[in-house]
Amino acid sequence: MKFEFEQNREILTVKIQGELDHHGARALRESIDNEIMASAARGLIIDLAGLEIMDSSGIGIIMGRCKLMETLGGHVCVAGARAAIKKVILLSGLGRLVGLCETAAEGTNILRSTKKIV
Repeated sequence: MKFEFEQNREILTVKIQGELDHHGARALRESIDNEIMASAARGLIIDLAGLEIMDSSGIGIIMGRCKLMETLGGHVCVAGARAAIKKVILLSGLGRLVGLCETAAEGTNILRSTKKIV
């Protein structure tokens, strides 16, 4: 698994590629949390367009970042999830906590439309 960050004002995007499983989940979680705190992000886009496989640890990653962003007054969008991964997100109930969108750009628009994020 590889991941990288992009910052656009108060919106932080993490692009995840490869396979997200329990082996890499801890490092990803810690990296995202550190970037959120260092950047003072109010919006987080988790871009899964390059993700091929995700196990239950991916659900934990998303859920935990939702809770963190909520405590900071922010919001989360998940972008680009393949059909199978999107299905897991919806079946887990995460669809009620995050915005689901096709692209990171669409996620940026959704987060900015909350009127709390510039």
